[in-house]
Amino acid sequence: MAEVTYIPRLKSHYEDVVRKAMIEQFGYKNVMEVPVIDKIVINMGVGEATADTKKVQTAAGDLAMIAGQKPVITRARKAISNFKLRENQPVGAKVTLRKVRMYEFVDRLVNIALPRVRDFRGLNPKSFDGRGNYALGIKEHIVFPEINYDKVDQMWGMDIIVCTTAKTDDEARALLKAFNFPFRQ
Repeated sequence: MAEVTYIPRLKSHYEDVVRKAMIEQFGYKNVMEVPVIDKIVINMGVGEATADTKKVQTAAGDLAMIAGQKPVITRARKAISNFKLRENQPVGAKVTLRKVRMYEFVDRLVNIALPRVRDFRGLNPKSFDGRGNYALGIKEHIVFPEINYDKVDQMWGMDIIVCTTAKTDDEARALLKAFNFPFRQ
């Protein structure tokens, strides 16, 4: 009996539309040269964790609902007395998404979460790192539909890094525009 595999909407969009457009735009000779989204890293730093370590657990629970997989608790590398921070103390949570979960997350981010951000005027087109990776920050994690607004006692920000296989920022920008990332003009 053959197992039915699920193909995310954006992955089929990439294979049918985006890849052809990128080959046409940049003149790639090989299909494997076309940039693709490699992974997405979501980081949630909880600065108030120095006073209450349970906040890291609730932030990790919210991040697990957003990402669809269990996050890793990040810990302080060294002690900083001015911040009342001890070495190895939990300070946040992060998760790395790949393949199906990654495409599902991009779909929810672009079509649901970003339009719900207050005073949203578009993503900064200069937030590329020079090697084809894009970083963006969200101030309130409640813009995702998985989070129940009534049960949230505190709002946390999150960093989202989209890692691509693009060699230059222009290729990565064209790739993310093809995935409908709303860059401002």
